[in-house]
Amino acid sequence: MESTVIMSSTRPLPSYPIEIEFPDLSQFAEGNIGIPYLYHFDSGVSGPHVMINSITHGNEVCGAIAVKELLELGITPRRGKLTLAFANVDAYFQFDPTTPDSSRFVDQDLNRVWTKEILDNPALDSSEIRRARALRPIIDDVDYLLDIHSMHERCAPLGVCGPLNKGLEFVKSQRVPEWIIRDEGHPEGCRMRDYADFGNPDSPKNALLIECGQHWEAISVEVARDSSARFLLALNIIEQSDLPQSWYQPIYCADQKVVQVTEPIVAETMNFEFNDLYLGLELFKEQGSAIAVQDGRTISTPYPNCVLVMPSLRQLRPGVTVVRLGQLQDSTDKGNHESQERGIH
Repeated sequence: MESTVIMSSTRPLPSYPIEIEFPDLSQFAEGNIGIPYLYHFDSGVSGPHVMINSITHGNEVCGAIAVKELLELGITPRRGKLTLAFANVDAYFQFDPTTPDSSRFVDQDLNRVWTKEILDNPALDSSEIRRARALRPIIDDVDYLLDIHSMHERCAPLGVCGPLNKGLEFVKSQRVPEWIIRDEGHPEGCRMRDYADFGNPDSPKNALLIECGQHWEAISVEVARDSSARFLLALNIIEQSDLPQSWYQPIYCADQKVVQVTEPIVAETMNFEFNDLYLGLELFKEQGSAIAVQDGRTISTPYPNCVLVMPSLRQLRPGVTVVRLGQLQDSTDKGNHESQERGIH
């Protein structure tokens, strides 16, 4: 099934085939502890509370498939507690293959509301804020979070670790993916992975956000399964024999690449256009390389070895981050980065 080609100013954005079937999740509506679409299991044995979260955005199906399969396999923790969640189900059920990007959220981005100021303010209300408030009591108790996402464009998987050393160490301990994005989040609001103690350097709690690939490519499901398996094994929640062998991909990245995000490029108006079709992880070796034009003003790379992180104009509107700029932290192995230039992966 082909998705619709979307115009980005004068440049058409690529159309991607929908390779994944969106499963019916209605069987999970009741949950098992009174929170719809959320399942919680307590082993009764001392250990951490870990959570795998899916469909923070309603059109990102790979995590939903992984969580659905974990539930159908009857996975429960050998120690500690395990929570499995389908987050933005209202947006998920609005998915329409003829306009596949329109079901990212209902009222606002669920991954931009995770602050006490928003969640504690009774004057604020939306479908996403109500869902965040329903999930919050469980998330407040979680020690380790894996939040599974996918991307607008076809790009290599990314591990998004936040700004803290503990987040970087956590993603490195997983050995995948190859590309690690270290960042401060988004100016539009706080993500779940940065919420409360996940973003506290003095707390042992930790979170990892995985971008598994393009929203509807089949490989994103394989990455979601593998990331879930590695996460649960690393925290001793399950044993390897608890999951089918097909969940474990023979991937090992001895030299993970860390990109330090330095700044977002935010659309000020609708008059924004990239200079080329960028899909993500494009590397510009020279400082001052022109990458976009906004209202007639050229936007250039501010330093050498600048990497474009998740560029997309599919949600273009004033105030939205259209790309983030990051500096490759280890650029000594230049040969391995050549294939990332100009959108070649």
